[in-house]
Amino acid sequence: MAKAAQKITLSPSRDIPFDKLVLSQSNVRRIKAGVSVEELAEDIARRGLLQGLNVRPVIDADGVETGMFEIPAGGRRFQALSLLVKQKRLAKTAPIPCIVRDAASEILAEDDSLAENMQRVALHPLDQFRAFVALREKGQGEEAIAAAFFVTPQIVRQRLKLASVAPALLEVYAEEGMTLEQLMAFTVNPDHARQVQVWEAVKNSWNKEPYAIRRMLTETSVRASDRRAVFVGVDAYEAADGVVLRDLFQGDDGGWLEAPALLDRLVTEKLQAEAEALVAEGWKWIEVATDLPYGYSHGLRRLAGEPAPMADEERAAHAVLLAEYRALEEEYSGQDEYPEEIDARLGQLEMAMEALEQRPLIYDDAEIPRAGVFVTLDRDGSLAVYRGYVRPEDEPREEAAVRDGDGADAMGQGGDAGGSDWQASVSSGGGTVITSGGQPIGADPSEEDDDGALKPLPERLVMELTAHRTLALREAIGRSPDVALTLLLLKLVTDTFRTSSATSSCLEASVRHVYMSAQAPDLKDSIAAKLVDERHAGWEADLPLGDDAALWDYLTVLDQGSRLALLAHCLSFGINALHEKVNPYGAGISASGLTRRMAHADFVARAVDLDMVEAGWEPTVDGYLNRVPKARILEAVREAKGEGTAQLLDHLKKGEMATEAERLLKGSGWLPEVLRRADLVTFDGEAVGEGQGEDAGQPEEVDLPAFLMADLPDGNASMMAAE
Repeated sequence: MAKAAQKITLSPSRDIPFDKLVLSQSNVRRIKAGVSVEELAEDIARRGLLQGLNVRPVIDADGVETGMFEIPAGGRRFQALSLLVKQKRLAKTAPIPCIVRDAASEILAEDDSLAENMQRVALHPLDQFRAFVALREKGQGEEAIAAAFFVTPQIVRQRLKLASVAPALLEVYAEEGMTLEQLMAFTVNPDHARQVQVWEAVKNSWNKEPYAIRRMLTETSVRASDRRAVFVGVDAYEAADGVVLRDLFQGDDGGWLEAPALLDRLVTEKLQAEAEALVAEGWKWIEVATDLPYGYSHGLRRLAGEPAPMADEERAAHAVLLAEYRALEEEYSGQDEYPEEIDARLGQLEMAMEALEQRPLIYDDAEIPRAGVFVTLDRDGSLAVYRGYVRPEDEPREEAAVRDGDGADAMGQGGDAGGSDWQASVSSGGGTVITSGGQPIGADPSEEDDDGALKPLPERLVMELTAHRTLALREAIGRSPDVALTLLLLKLVTDTFRTSSATSSCLEASVRHVYMSAQAPDLKDSIAAKLVDERHAGWEADLPLGDDAALWDYLTVLDQGSRLALLAHCLSFGINALHEKVNPYGAGISASGLTRRMAHADFVARAVDLDMVEAGWEPTVDGYLNRVPKARILEAVREAKGEGTAQLLDHLKKGEMATEAERLLKGSGWLPEVLRRADLVTFDGEAVGEGQGEDAGQPEEVDLPAFLMADLPDGNASMMAAE
């Protein structure tokens, strides 16, 4: 007959008065860790004791139970109970639920203590996240949950945010398929479908870092620090039902605005409202634009205004601020540096005085009805209003005739000695068309039919690229007086010795400013543009403009070096290295004229040693790569990084290819042929020419993403290895 298995007998439980319990010396926990005793006491006071104490009878020397019980397992709970008794929140004789181990048990007290602490399993973070959600769904607020578990409300919000990620991704996290940091990154965008889409794209990628996930989830959004968002205000955007994406786990600089179209509409509406407020000033026209192009005021005369005087109250306030400023300076003049609070106060005083000193300009009442205003955004997102610009057609006939004769117009942004082809359109509350690269913002570049053939660059792109080159040449000529003088002499000698019909005057020499009708959005912020504007502003501040006699005297006494520098600066505005459309019907430039112009620009570029890489041009997605066929992109990578690297890109779609090419070409020094100097271009296996990349012909190991290596035939991999 089979022997029945012996049944397990569990230790009995009973309630023991608190004053009959003592802490055992057999407890293995010696180091404090986890929740503090104070926090545990508060939790017991709130919800009671969730787990009883493990105790053993205390035996005297004769082996007789004393009526006391020692605690080998549950020491922190006992300490928390002791704290509650000390605080008189728990009676000394309160019954405590206990599991009583037999005094004669073969299991040691240290064994019980060690087992209790080692065999417990920490709660998985996902279970904690879901538990917080359950508590909230049952009516507990974030503050109450935070108080119950001794954490901050921010931590509760973070846990709730993590639990809101797409269920499919939570399961991946539960199975340790992604890290907690990656899960945090997915909380930026609440769209579950987009979250799953991004995970599918990155899970097998070389780059699935949290920052890359965040970038992909917010790539169609606008940063809250964007000047448009600063101008409108995030609160106004949200009031218009705009969604703001936020990151609760790291600094997000205010978050991301998910609806760029809505933001642009709000910007336009606010700019138009600002323009309408200016109507009462009596201007003839108001031009509204989110972005004004470089040279927006070419051909326009700027009115000379007088600063408005300070009111008595403003003068008094300025005097008080100045007195405090000077007193602080005198008090701390003997110290090496100001205390932090004093330095901050001085900064506040300076800003306050500057605000009072910046006076609005008062214009001649007779001039205002023929002048206009530009309303736009500044770089920092503030409103920018440029008043007092008169168009040539709005000039009184007598004044216009004088200006046409002497060419002494006041110069606007970038200078404009002479007229321009650009005219500001009259706008009275109409919408503003915002374009980027010749396309309305929001339009996606189409995936063109590409048969692999190397096609000519789009004419519009060539015009934009040559605009970059023209501006760089102007900057270079402006700092090269000797070259500028030679260039001017060449023009004069050509006119003097030409065999064609003579001009109506014995001597004519002029510089006609050429407006760049086709230009990339980044042209006005380029290095060359900033240098030209700074140099122009310096001369404009020194010259006694508006008084021909005074200007003549000024130029007469100017030293030779300064005269040459001024000549170079003025001459630089006549540089025209632009590619233009050829009109076969005779209007505009001819094909032969365009050829001669570009050849002339080449030897001028050689004379000033122009380098478009040093001038700041780089092939970007928006500025070049998305504007050309795939064959052109591959050609650029091939010239800069070698054939092997180019072959790694040829299986990609246009957008991916352009993005990867931008990364590979950054810092390579590669230039399209339009921007290269003819004297530095080499052929037939000779040394690398200008703009072909520093590493062309010398393949190197390129750190490429894993997805670029996927789906490649073995032959390509072999070719890379061979190179």
